[in-house]
Amino acid sequence: MPSTVSAQDFAFAGFAVREIAVNGATIHTRSGGSGPAVVLLHGYGETGDMWAPLAVDLARDHTVVVPDLRGLGLSSKPAGGFDKKNQAVDVDALLTALSVKEVDIVAHDIGNMVAFQFAAQHPERVRRLVLIDAPVPGVGPWEEILKNPLLWHFRFGGPDMERLVAGRERIYLDRFWNEFSASPERFSESARRHYAALYALPGAMHSGFAQFAAFDQDAIDNRAFLARGRLKMPILAVGGEKSFGPTMAAVMRAAGDDVTEGIVPDSGHWIMEENPRATIRLVRDFLAR
Repeated sequence: MPSTVSAQDFAFAGFAVREIAVNGATIHTRSGGSGPAVVLLHGYGETGDMWAPLAVDLARDHTVVVPDLRGLGLSSKPAGGFDKKNQAVDVDALLTALSVKEVDIVAHDIGNMVAFQFAAQHPERVRRLVLIDAPVPGVGPWEEILKNPLLWHFRFGGPDMERLVAGRERIYLDRFWNEFSASPERFSESARRHYAALYALPGAMHSGFAQFAAFDQDAIDNRAFLARGRLKMPILAVGGEKSFGPTMAAVMRAAGDDVTEGIVPDSGHWIMEENPRATIRLVRDFLAR
């Protein structure tokens, strides 16, 4: 049965927490459990904390590793290195530091983009890949997706934008939590306060904008990979029913040979807040195949 832990308790019961220096950054990492390794990669507007209920559930029979991406959460805020090809190097070095060889990867939002590059660079290390509710730069209908007016924030950044949101991080982030939700009330007030405080840390909003500013380079890197080959490992491409839906599978069929479509019912983009039980069930069933 899925864990009964709320997504917004942020309680990683039994997990160790450490700061691991890799590739010019220090990555805040939670790890726990035993068995086959699973890495959980978060996206923008959240941190690795989003994965608490899935991590606790999987730790019953997996070794679970949950980092904060560089520049976000409690990881360090380096000046650069936010292209996803480089962040895949972060993940590689992190797993090496933890003596993890082969992994399943579960990712959401910008985590998808890092996971894609890791799988492209290290296909021999990835058993299965789960990508949830966000496009991958340069892959499939990327150019059409960019035309969606809801995604104006992909081009929002720079010093003036940082000044505009300084001290107003909660106002900025509420826009994402509300507009990308099927049911905004499921993204709780306590979770909003939690993440807004993390994104108000020095350098955090700069790092967030840098994640988006790297998309053009990410598209170049991903297209270069696809010119040479495709992903061969089993892929679960999951969309929120009221967000990306089946488009997620369409994206990944442009890059992978073994793609299964998954839908989180009654959910927008924030799958762990809006329907954690269904998300856990989809992931568990796929990893058990």
